[in-house]
Amino acid sequence: MARRFIVEADGGSRGNPGPAGYGALVRDAETGETLAEAAEYLGTATNNVAEYKGLIAGLRAAYALDPAAEVRVRMDSKLVIEQMSGRWKIKHPDMRPLAAEAKGIVPPGQVSYEWIPRENNKHADRLANEAMDAGKRGEQWRPKVPPGGTLAPGAPESAAPADDTLAEPAATGAVGATGAAGAAGVTEATGVTGATGATAATAATGAPAVGWGSADLGTPATFVLLRHGETPLTPEKRFSGSGGTDPALSDVGRHQAERVAAALAARGTIQAVVTSPLRRCRETAEVVARRLGLDVRVEEGLRETDFGAWEGLTFAEVKERHPDDLDAWLASTEVAPTGGGESFAAVTRRVALARDKLIARYPGRTVLLVTHVTPIKTLVRLTLGAPPESLFRMELSAASLTAVAYYGDGNASLRLLNETAHLR
Repeated sequence: MARRFIVEADGGSRGNPGPAGYGALVRDAETGETLAEAAEYLGTATNNVAEYKGLIAGLRAAYALDPAAEVRVRMDSKLVIEQMSGRWKIKHPDMRPLAAEAKGIVPPGQVSYEWIPRENNKHADRLANEAMDAGKRGEQWRPKVPPGGTLAPGAPESAAPADDTLAEPAATGAVGATGAAGAAGVTEATGVTGATGATAATAATGAPAVGWGSADLGTPATFVLLRHGETPLTPEKRFSGSGGTDPALSDVGRHQAERVAAALAARGTIQAVVTSPLRRCRETAEVVARRLGLDVRVEEGLRETDFGAWEGLTFAEVKERHPDDLDAWLASTEVAPTGGGESFAAVTRRVALARDKLIARYPGRTVLLVTHVTPIKTLVRLTLGAPPESLFRMELSAASLTAVAYYGDGNASLRLLNETAHLR
């Protein structure tokens, strides 16, 4: 018999819009025991956004405890309950992606919704206010109930994780090594100079690690960077850019896209999907967006490098046919591939413009960017402030995920995800 959970959630804004936060908890439906708590300071947001964020956090917490459980959501927000029940239309554009996120976490047949009076939702309301108070002090809210059970007797209520470097607040929206994507085994980003091996690593340019920015900077724009799934050219390690045959996904690539889609749906943080115009990315993005209930926007600046005459060739074949051009290309990012290709310096300018445009378009939101090896390496390099030649020292697997958070002060922080994608 499936377990039964009750999710109680609330959100508030001191100004509407104003300083906002949410609170959520998961109860055992049989015993009433509190199994998990979640809360977050959101920066400036409206009441409705905060309420939806609370719902999403509660559903994520319930799913993490038991993906097969039946979930009964109880909230005092008539708007959220009626919209999620399908009785009211979702007219506001800011609410649609949040509702889509919520719908993608727990399978529809396992979740139901119930409106309750505000006085019956005091626990979630208290958590939301605690998060807002913590944010006002520039602090992170800490759960008093560990996932899976009540507070242990004698444990201090302010107990924090033993190792802050491994804790991951929900504020980032980034897919972390301990999140659903990592559990599904779909990520890999290796070979970056300065990475610490097979553990989740963070690096920053003047800002804290993802999720640990000062609260007064507000919620960062977080880009979850997804390299497309495999094509027939991928396992042969052939140059495949903007100027080639524009290959489709292989069977392996389509399987990878489905696995990533499932992992991101379980995580429940993606609010928008943007893709390169090339076919392999569009196919990957469409698989994920369909699972998340989101639309796909195409961004030309996310396309892969044009490798000119090298398109479709292996590295060894290029070295045999164009040895001098290859040596020059490896020595400088200003040099373009043979036959009118695109230099990495030109790609950097294009990708940086696309990045800035997307940050302005999606402030404070978590966006999946489905793109290619070079654009992802470029965004990583720019985040780290690494030299141009670092592009040649990174390896990025098909269907891998990397997250970058862009803060209001112009700084950014990077989360590297290092689990290997055993998807064959």
